[in-house]
Amino acid sequence: MTTIFTNGRFYTFDSSQPMAESVVVRDGRIVDLGSHREMLLQWGRPEANVRDLDGKMVTPGLIDSHLHLSSIATKMLSMDLGNITSKDGMLQMIKERADQTPAGEWLQGRGWDENRFVEGGLPSIEELDHVSPHCPVLLTRVCGHVVLVNSKALEIAGYSADMDIPAGGTVVLDPQTQKPTGLLLETASNIVQRHIPELTYEQLKQVLKQAIQLAMQCGLTSVHTEDLRGLGGLDQTWKLYDELLNGEGLGLRCNLLIYYPHVKRLVERGMYAGYGNEKLQIGAVKIFADGSFGGRTAYLSVPYTDDPGNVGSEIHDEETLYQLFKKARDAKMPIAVHTIGDQALENVLDMLDKFPTVAYRDRMIHTSLLRPDLLERLKSPSIVADIQPRFVVGDFPWVAERIGETRAQQAYIWKSMLNAGIMCAGGSDAPVEPLEPLLGIHAAVSRRAPEDRHEGYYPGENLTMEEALRIFTYGGALATNEEAVKGTISRGKYADMTVYSKDLLQVESDEVLSTNIEMTVINGEVCYERGGNKNLCEI
Repeated sequence: MTTIFTNGRFYTFDSSQPMAESVVVRDGRIVDLGSHREMLLQWGRPEANVRDLDGKMVTPGLIDSHLHLSSIATKMLSMDLGNITSKDGMLQMIKERADQTPAGEWLQGRGWDENRFVEGGLPSIEELDHVSPHCPVLLTRVCGHVVLVNSKALEIAGYSADMDIPAGGTVVLDPQTQKPTGLLLETASNIVQRHIPELTYEQLKQVLKQAIQLAMQCGLTSVHTEDLRGLGGLDQTWKLYDELLNGEGLGLRCNLLIYYPHVKRLVERGMYAGYGNEKLQIGAVKIFADGSFGGRTAYLSVPYTDDPGNVGSEIHDEETLYQLFKKARDAKMPIAVHTIGDQALENVLDMLDKFPTVAYRDRMIHTSLLRPDLLERLKSPSIVADIQPRFVVGDFPWVAERIGETRAQQAYIWKSMLNAGIMCAGGSDAPVEPLEPLLGIHAAVSRRAPEDRHEGYYPGENLTMEEALRIFTYGGALATNEEAVKGTISRGKYADMTVYSKDLLQVESDEVLSTNIEMTVINGEVCYERGGNKNLCEI
């Protein structure tokens, strides 16, 4: 079957043919592109399927280079705390849910951000106990690196003052009483989370399916997702995605990051980077080097401005990090490392220098704080900077208080990164930030929240609209060494395209916020089409 997508404004991001009016697809690949008249003349047979795009803008399919589909899925079953702006509002939501929940059942929520609270500060553990005395509570901060629990949760976890806490984690204690405040930083959350009953396989499959469909509604054709911690390990994660993508034929292309404790199992199964097919592939080994600015756990070379005795958290010491890298390299695997603080990034780059490169590129995830010397070191044909433009919305202006004005000007410096020749891929880190890539694109070009009206935080780092679209298309292909088959609208590449209600390259940046995804095309099939909120793809 030949399909002709025509009467559109195709921005190909292929320098050999930057624009087209019509694209011809056969067997999931682009076979030709050009003017409306030429393509219909050459390919317009009676049996051809012609899709008139009514002059709408089309780009290569949008790619999210870093998110957590499993967390997006399970968040559907939890309290959404993302819009809470006060302690009282947070406590009221918990109480309402607790009043409807049997004793002993877990109450979970995600998305709180104390920097958005207009009054009250965070609830104390005593206040959480008051609104939910009969149910254990676990509430995850928006960054995912801090959780807030009540006494019932600690009781179930068997917490005591002499309990062994996982390396890199902290149970925050009240300085006067030396009792837990309810805050657990980084890996300390494991002492509680391991006691939360797991969802059944069918429950996981159902919510994961919904998350995949939501991604396609947002215009995404490919995602790089880290899910082994949330979906029960390598075997079950692979099985879930295989059944949904290859079995049921959901269209989204998924690249699975492999959390480092599962490398041994990966090798046992004979898997490797690129293992799979065009719908489902194994990606890089995911390692954490530090935490977040919000939790003051991002690892800095100089202490936090608002906490002078604290440089953040080094998740792994040098010897442990070396062994983790060695296991990955022994398996010929690329490495994807969470690095937000400048010292974390420096340590990781130093460690990478000790090992030969592999066939697939390594990636530095977030690269939020970049000293000039680190900016130069990131310019490498074997490293991709995996950036999340919406972080600027979530972190400014308070991040300047955390790290100081000078360092804040070295945070999220995407324009400088591109100008330095660093390969950048755009992602959301959803559900830390919203899944919608158009919000990430808006943040990349405006460097401010949608409701703000200033020129952006340090506007010299604003991207052009084309640059923003490129990091969410071609950049995502670079991160998985797939630039030969995706990332541009070119002959021979996958027929993955995103169609928009407005021409983003012809409007003011804020009009991105009122732009709709009209159509998501994957492998030449329309997987989502606006109007009736249809998910159509079964390929």
